Amino acid sequence: MYDLIFFLVLLLLGYVFGQRAEKRHFRSIIEREKQLRDILVFSERRIPDEDKLDGTLVCGSVVVSVDFFKRFVANLRNLVGGRVSAYESLLERARREAILRMKEEARRSGAISVWNTRLETSSIYKGAQQSIGAVEVLAYGTAVKPR
Repeated sequence: MYDLIFFLVLLLLGYVFGQRAEKRHFRSIIEREKQLRDILVFSERRIPDEDKLDGTLVCGSVVVSVDFFKRFVANLRNLVGGRVSAYESLLERARREAILRMKEEARRSGAISVWNTRLETSSIYKGAQQSIGAVEVLAYGTAVKPR
């Protein structure tokens, strides 16, 4: 009986604090995206007017972990199949945060845009049941500024 109560308390705490942290992180992301909207990001490989620009490699990396509640919901979803929406918001936050960190580095270098942007995603922790515990997203590209 105590095990069930302990499990339910962990589930409730995971839900409450996980939702709170996620909402706070999304607000931070939205605010920083507004501040960095002048630095454009492109996936194009070829940089126009390449001879008039200086380029440098910039990157942004982030590791985001999943809370206990989302892990529990994802494990339930894995039993029946379908979209695992609990992980979708985790990956969205990680991607947007990595791009923001890359843009911040580009701004520090004086760049006006980032070209040939790529994203790499990996799970860096797997628990006993091989469930995802945390994901890392790396965003990198070529930051360009006028010569």
